Amino acid sequence: MFENISSKIEKALHTLRGKGSITDINIAETVKEIRKALLDADVSYPIAKEFTDRVKQEALGRDVIQSIEPGQLMVKIVHEELTKLMGSETVDINIKGSPAIVLVAGLQGSGKTTFCAKLANYLKTKRSKSVMLVAGDVYRPAAINQLQVLGEQIGVPVYAQLGIADPVKIAEDAIREAKLKGINVVIVDTAGRLAVDEEMMNEISNLKNTLQPQETLFVVDSMTGQDAVNTAKAFNERIDYDGVVLTKLDGDTRGGAALTIRYSVKKPIKFVGIGEKMDALDLFHPDRMANRILGMGDVVSLVERAQEQYDEAEARKIQKRLIHNEYNYEDFLSQIAQVKKMGNMKDLLGMIPGLGKLTKDIEIGDDAFVPIESIIGSMTPYERRNPSCINGSRKQRIAAGSGRTIQEVNRLVKQFEDTRKMMRAVSSKGGNIRMPKRRR
Repeated sequence: MFENISSKIEKALHTLRGKGSITDINIAETVKEIRKALLDADVSYPIAKEFTDRVKQEALGRDVIQSIEPGQLMVKIVHEELTKLMGSETVDINIKGSPAIVLVAGLQGSGKTTFCAKLANYLKTKRSKSVMLVAGDVYRPAAINQLQVLGEQIGVPVYAQLGIADPVKIAEDAIREAKLKGINVVIVDTAGRLAVDEEMMNEISNLKNTLQPQETLFVVDSMTGQDAVNTAKAFNERIDYDGVVLTKLDGDTRGGAALTIRYSVKKPIKFVGIGEKMDALDLFHPDRMANRILGMGDVVSLVERAQEQYDEAEARKIQKRLIHNEYNYEDFLSQIAQVKKMGNMKDLLGMIPGLGKLTKDIEIGDDAFVPIESIIGSMTPYERRNPSCINGSRKQRIAAGSGRTIQEVNRLVKQFEDTRKMMRAVSSKGGNIRMPKRRR
């Protein structure tokens, strides 16, 4: 998402590299370029100016110690100010109550209904909560159907009353049923409109006043730029929500909304949608987002994703097989499946410092592993379990069966052998495959 602004800020900071000190002249040039980068990212001029004024003031007020170059100090200052701009601290969702009620509002097309399902999946899988979804959009049968399909997909019940035009009654009935069934969290989806209008605002205000939810979240499409900020202000004035959800952060957006919505409405960004899959939802961490904007990666988030998909028992099993030289293509395929669960490959590479910049112009789709999977899928069970048996004639048959070239098969066989040797060397030296348990 932030590729454009990231490259421009990096270029602006480059002007300070090699300088012996920070001066009024070189800092003015750098700050001017940063301001232009923010404006290009659809950040409003007043906010861009205030931000760069603070950066300039901080830079001129600090002494450059001998071990740190001016450029490095400037990166630190910009990182600190970006983090402050986006909220400084991570703010979690409030799900206290019996049940806890979460009211979700937003414009039509913002990704509100999909977010409700993603949040339900997040609370179910990462917080071990029982969840009920409530179809409160009484005007669009398609919205009710969409929520029911998504609910079935993630194994979460959806409460709906077809033919009832009162969302308050539907929500109250759903909460009563949730209490009877001992459900922990009730998430109420609401109707959206193509634009902010009085009827919609009255309906949402009525829902909030009646239900008294523990958490009210406003969902906004980050691709709408400054309009997202304006809409967020309008909703906040009427329903005084607790937090913002930014959807479609994986899209081709300039990022202005993500940077300034916290500053503009004084409400924290709590979640960000990073893809279409039901597990593509993350807590918003201002400091980690600042890292990514400045091309510093986000290793912490990468490790957390790995922990979520990590199967320690399977890892121990693979380690034993490596030590005894029994690691095979079935194990390899199993590990690929775990990596794929972590999310989009380009997004994952962008979390590694330096790699995001190298891969920004490379198209890495969700089908990146398809050639490998098709080749392994064309092997017989015996070949998958006994890699050393794969000779020239077997390679020819595997290539024909998978629709890949013999060169691709040879390349995979070599990569597999290299990977096996490297992993075996690590394991034989006592490298125990362990990862810390993730926090709930």
